Amino acid sequence: MASTNDLKNGMVLKLDGGQLWSVVEFQHVKPGKGPAFVRTKLKHVLSGKVVDKTFNAGTKVETATIDRRDMQFSYMDGEYFVFMDMDTYDQLMVDRKSVGDAANFLIEGFTASVAQHEGEVLYVELPAAVELVIQETEPGVQGDRSTGGTKPATLETGYQIQVPLFITTGEKVKVDTRTSDYLGRVNS
Repeated sequence: MASTNDLKNGMVLKLDGGQLWSVVEFQHVKPGKGPAFVRTKLKHVLSGKVVDKTFNAGTKVETATIDRRDMQFSYMDGEYFVFMDMDTYDQLMVDRKSVGDAANFLIEGFTASVAQHEGEVLYVELPAAVELVIQETEPGVQGDRSTGGTKPATLETGYQIQVPLFITTGEKVKVDTRTSDYLGRVNS
């Protein structure tokens, strides 16, 4: 348990019957008349939904401990992604739902941050950008280059993104894992 006076950005609270909410920002407010209160912006740990919530100053709130560890993706085992803790070499099986959109950019050997609460995997978070090889894309048509157009390209993970027309099969590109946007070529 903690008091609303002790809130910090990144702290995880257990509210509304055990749901986990991360504190995005907070502000202590002392109006001219009336009691002080704390205005917060909270993000749901699983869904990513952001809400504004106001607490009376000094109110007790339950905190939750989230264990975030960097783990290396090893391989797929059916519908499960197997991650290995690089310190203990323990293996952890994570279902597709918990991996979420990160599955689009995971290849063997990639390091991801795996967040757990009481032994349950909450989510898997990749770095903001990853480098992947273009497995297949159509060749750009001569004369189209001046328009700044894009074309579909399949990454080595099987996920499809939009890339500029000059990108060819076999090139390594940088991809934003949050938006699936092409960020640029990677010079080998």
